[in-house]
Amino acid sequence: MQIPGEKEKPRGIRQLLRAALNAALVPVLAIVTALVVGGGIIAAAGGNPIAAYRGLFEGAFGSAAAWSETAVWATPYIFAGLAVALAFKGGLFNIGAEGQLALGAVISAWVGYALPGLLGISLPPYIHILLAVGLGAAMGALWAAIPGWLKAYLGGHEVINTIMMNYIAINITQYLLNGPMKDPSPLNISARTPYIAESAHLPPLFEGLRVHWGFILALVAAALVWLLLWKTTKGFDIRTVGLNPDSAKYAGIDVQSTVVLTMAISGMLAGMAGAVEVTGLNYRHELGFSMGYGFDSIAIALLGKSHPLGVVLASILFGAMRNGATRMQFMTQIPVDVISVIQALILLFVAADAIIRFIYRIRARAERVTLTRGWGG
Repeated sequence: MQIPGEKEKPRGIRQLLRAALNAALVPVLAIVTALVVGGGIIAAAGGNPIAAYRGLFEGAFGSAAAWSETAVWATPYIFAGLAVALAFKGGLFNIGAEGQLALGAVISAWVGYALPGLLGISLPPYIHILLAVGLGAAMGALWAAIPGWLKAYLGGHEVINTIMMNYIAINITQYLLNGPMKDPSPLNISARTPYIAESAHLPPLFEGLRVHWGFILALVAAALVWLLLWKTTKGFDIRTVGLNPDSAKYAGIDVQSTVVLTMAISGMLAGMAGAVEVTGLNYRHELGFSMGYGFDSIAIALLGKSHPLGVVLASILFGAMRNGATRMQFMTQIPVDVISVIQALILLFVAADAIIRFIYRIRARAERVTLTRGWGG
């Protein structure tokens, strides 16, 4: 005798897999198309596209050291990409991840090198690391909450405010690194802080490789963001406000506090990107260290369709391209700027998905908006 409902679970799994494949189809084809067009650009410049992409792949994944460096690049991308993606889910456009990341790194570095001396005691590693990363994340949350509050209570547009606060954050950082927080060593001529104490170092995952526990923290953060958005009441509020603030208000959701909270959590994730780079990789903060992570995160969130899993995969892709670019240039003498061109093409094809649908004759599906169920696409 067949147990009632016995077929429901397999059917549900098939539906989830089909939804995942449908969600991934256009981004994957966008990546493939961008690589093909990028190959044409390489060929036009006199290079060998096959050799270039072989070098790119070997540089990103060809050895344990290559995998390690790809993960190192991907770590801040995951945090910053999650920051932008979470804001997207709340109907907000957080352009300020670069500034939030920079200030998070500054506070983390200060906690790392100055706090033990200020307190007059040696901090145990687990406490010192927790303070360095936690306060860096808190600084990012505070910086992002300001445009969130202006948006919620005064109607100020978050795009304009976060862009302006990027400039404020970057100039504050320049002042601190050239003044009160500058490394006093007579051999130092750069705008950078002293090295943080060893007790504030995030340990490496493997001996002899640079990949550190920040990568694991980034994966945990992605899982927590997924749980928040699709398994909690507050996540339901965030997504409802993102879809329709008026309907959310009619349903009894406090739209204003939700907007501020969404921006604060977004900024916290961006601040963690900076904090983890300081405590796990650089062991100090210096101008220009972020390499545009905050701005690249917008492309990563778009490529990942604002889903935590998509953000992780997109971050690894971007990290792989950045890491493999050096070997690609070594093998083919192609400028590493080609990688930026390919990234731009990927973003173009993802953002203008009608181009991909036209090229590959993909019929646009009527997507059902679901707030309470589904894998979270």
